[in-house]
Amino acid sequence: MNRKVLTIIAIFATLVMLFSLTGCDKLKARDHLNKGVQAFKNAKYQDAIEQFKEAVKLDPTLTTSRLYLATAYMSQYIPGADSPDNNQMATAAFDQFHKVLDQDPKNEVAIASIAMLLFQQKKMDEAEEWNKKLISVNPQNKEAQYTLGVIAWTKAFQPRMEVRAKLGMKPEDPGPIKDKKALAELRARNLPIVEEGIQHLQKALEIDKDYDDAMAYMNLLLRERADLAETKEQYQADTDAADNWVQKTLEVKKAKAAKAPGATGVHAESE
Repeated sequence: MNRKVLTIIAIFATLVMLFSLTGCDKLKARDHLNKGVQAFKNAKYQDAIEQFKEAVKLDPTLTTSRLYLATAYMSQYIPGADSPDNNQMATAAFDQFHKVLDQDPKNEVAIASIAMLLFQQKKMDEAEEWNKKLISVNPQNKEAQYTLGVIAWTKAFQPRMEVRAKLGMKPEDPGPIKDKKALAELRARNLPIVEEGIQHLQKALEIDKDYDDAMAYMNLLLRERADLAETKEQYQADTDAADNWVQKTLEVKKAKAAKAPGATGVHAESE
């Protein structure tokens, strides 16, 4: 047998061994993934993390393992708790979700999770950016549309209250903003934010007409817009619309409660 044939046989044998090892690693990775999922379901997050890390190590192409690993880190993050360990959990989650996106740039779960983490960290500009990425992937994602409405209200509310306070207006005082200069400046800053937020909430309600959380924030954003009105008529129109959304929210919540498991459908008459 000549040297060329021997070389080919040696290469073939090496390839067979490598494919065999690769296949074995993939099977082991699946086993660690399954064990991690069980630990995750039992809220044993640290055990789950170790299993998912091993699965990722054995098969880096297994996106599901990396998603679970990122989610396990995220599950241990406590919003608002500023400590090195807690922040490290968020950082680890971000890192793994981004690695998922390196493999699958349109992975909706990874994008949604990054958006949620940023919102929980009160990084509103970044959270807005990632929620917009999410609706670019799936425009029918009602939670992303809703969250963009919440972010809009969060950005608009405090500056408006500060202007009111400077003008000596109490929170319960009717609007709109009295001072023309202050109103013009606040309109320039807040009105585009409020209008965009309303549009996102309208989209969320088109997707789910009984989305009571979106209704509640529609009420709040309409009150933001009312205070920016240039006439009493505009103010009253937005205030009336906001009141209507309050009523719709209450009706939907009541209907959902009546349909909830355990509801009898029988209600006591008011005295």
